[in-house]
Amino acid sequence: MVRRSSVEYFRGNGSDWLALTIQTTMVPTLAWATSVAPAWVPPTALVFPVIIGGLMLRPASLLVLYAGAATALIVEDAVLGTGPHSRGVSPGTVLVVGGVAFGGLMLAQFRRRVGVPWRRGGTMLFDLRERIRVQSRLPELGAGWHAEIGLRPAGGQLFSGDFVVATRSGDGRVLEAVLADVSGKGMDAGSRALLLSGAFGGLLGSLPPHQFLSAANGYLLRQNWEEGFATSAHLVLDLESGDYELLSAGHLPAMQLIAGTGRWEEKAADGMPLGIAADAEFHGVKGTLRTGDVLLLFTDGLVELPGRELGDGIDRLIGEADRYVAHGFRGAAYPLIEAVAKDTNDDRALLIICRE
Repeated sequence: MVRRSSVEYFRGNGSDWLALTIQTTMVPTLAWATSVAPAWVPPTALVFPVIIGGLMLRPASLLVLYAGAATALIVEDAVLGTGPHSRGVSPGTVLVVGGVAFGGLMLAQFRRRVGVPWRRGGTMLFDLRERIRVQSRLPELGAGWHAEIGLRPAGGQLFSGDFVVATRSGDGRVLEAVLADVSGKGMDAGSRALLLSGAFGGLLGSLPPHQFLSAANGYLLRQNWEEGFATSAHLVLDLESGDYELLSAGHLPAMQLIAGTGRWEEKAADGMPLGIAADAEFHGVKGTLRTGDVLLLFTDGLVELPGRELGDGIDRLIGEADRYVAHGFRGAAYPLIEAVAKDTNDDRALLIICRE
């Protein structure tokens, strides 16, 4: 019975009586230690069970613990207040313990409101981050091809409004990849990006290529988000011939390195951002990746800065990319992001596809 209760507790489903018992036992123990050796165990030591309780207990149980802590402070004051050199419990100690208790209660109320116990909250966030990372993996493209992704959330956070989903056709000949930029940045856009990446991953490969952006647009419109638009670039690449079509929903143009000339060409498709209008149309631009060619798809956080023209940002990215032409682009995604937008307070994503 005890073992089962403990397992359910650490899963976040069971009663918190065991944790409450442990914390309420700590309170009189600390009060006794303070009475015996106040130099080593000051009255402020009561913040330890208060802090732990704020992390582990529900609000109702927390109030029981706080009542015990308040009683312990009264007893300590009575004990330490006797004798010629006694000082009792100072008002500062009461303020410190009370302030920590208030913060713990607010934290417990927040956990109850969102329905995520502390024992599962960190695990859930880690799981969500891993799901985004797994969904952003590119499939193996086979000999002669190389592709990689670089993702950097705003402000060093774990969640990004930029994401990539990709799949290969059943016969393995066609690669479809979608680079999307959800409105907002960091944690604000991360939850919507997670939802959209799952939806886009389900749609990708299940519909004819020219229907994907229309279906994604309809999905976004049905969400009725206040800040509910997104830009997206949809690449359909034939891995045998190197022919591709790039469709855009308000996204930045791609840049292609033509190995024969060493020059970069802009590949700009036309289309409205997703989630704006139900009758939006998306038109593609076609091209071919020959041996040595490279295609770069990126989000605005990589090339847009306040006070700088978009063209200047793209030129800077291409200038840095030229450094990799001679030796190849393997492992270049993150170094390129760091080189051109290291301190940008925006989500950044870069997709590189090379025909080697």
